[in-house]
Amino acid sequence: MAIRVAIIGCGGMARGHLNAYLRIQEIVPGKVELVAMCDPVRKNAEDFASRVKDATGKTPVVYEDTDAMLGAEDLDGADICTPHCYHHINAIKCLNAGVNVIVEKPIGITIKATRAIIEAANANGKIAATAENIRRMPSRRTAWWLMNEKKMLGDITMFFSQHASYQIADPQSPWHWRLDLMLGGGGMVMDSGAHYCDTLRYLFGDPDTVYARVRQVAEHKITKAGELVNDENEDMWAATINFKSGATGLWTWSRAAPAHDFTHIVYYGTEGCLVDDGDIFHGPHDGATVILKNGTRYSMEDLVKEYMAGLTETERNNLFPHGITDGVLLECYDFVDAIENNRPVEVDGELGLRAKAICEAIYESNTCGQVVSYDDVVDGKVDAYQKPINERWDL
Repeated sequence: MAIRVAIIGCGGMARGHLNAYLRIQEIVPGKVELVAMCDPVRKNAEDFASRVKDATGKTPVVYEDTDAMLGAEDLDGADICTPHCYHHINAIKCLNAGVNVIVEKPIGITIKATRAIIEAANANGKIAATAENIRRMPSRRTAWWLMNEKKMLGDITMFFSQHASYQIADPQSPWHWRLDLMLGGGGMVMDSGAHYCDTLRYLFGDPDTVYARVRQVAEHKITKAGELVNDENEDMWAATINFKSGATGLWTWSRAAPAHDFTHIVYYGTEGCLVDDGDIFHGPHDGATVILKNGTRYSMEDLVKEYMAGLTETERNNLFPHGITDGVLLECYDFVDAIENNRPVEVDGELGLRAKAICEAIYESNTCGQVVSYDDVVDGKVDAYQKPINERWDL
């Protein structure tokens, strides 16, 4: 029997998830069936349903309301791609109805929201997966291997991941939900930053302490309801992250730095470094280079080949089933396969929470004006930044 899946929230990133499920149907016929599409904007759900019909000949039922869908459909899983503030609301409804969920990152709008999802999953014996695609791709798997297993860089000591550019918002651009703190939970620290924070934990383990400054340097005007208003999200941050392993990282970003752009990403160990060539959110990228103290250089392309060649058949099937290397496709396949085979997913709600907690620690440190303990953020003991968001959503 195919795993019966619904998509809740049919915009933006959900298109990537839709494409992934359709591809899974091509790779392993009969493994998954898309049976429902749910979005308060009915046309969005209808467009997704039409895509499924064109690809498979079967039309998912369209819903505008999650409760109505859960009352009518016999679902195995739900893929939740709504704005951040609705992640926990939809996930908890699904879990309480006996439906497994995969939730786009960041899994909850706050630590409390994420905890509520995890508790509902545990209470109902269901899966709560975090849709984290970046760590699953070959160059990221290879980075973990060369740092933690091969020990190619020696002991990891520090990293610098820094970007500056000038990207003032177009006043004519329409308002988007991500610009509202109560809907998005924060700016880029929380958005694309959730990917990088998962990668940092994947590579280096849990942080110990975080100290950060988060600011809006320039005024950003956007159009909302026909009027120009200020986008209050951060346009810069500088965060020092100290890990329990002893490593220290400096993570900085700005889109309010005129006249000179730069991106600089280097991971250092006692024996050499890994120099990345992409952005500060989604690496280490395919074009990265390892440079040892003696000057020897290794391309990430060659290291990926070495890593992949060294995997056992079982490891290859677990990490890259059917030869899949696309991160979104892998996260969706992992979710469906975990339901089918009654096994844990790789990135569950707890791992999603721990990645998100680095983002929150950055905001909390700025709000408090001091160093914060990562564990205290994870445990909800430090929540000054999150408090008004929790109050807005009755958490």
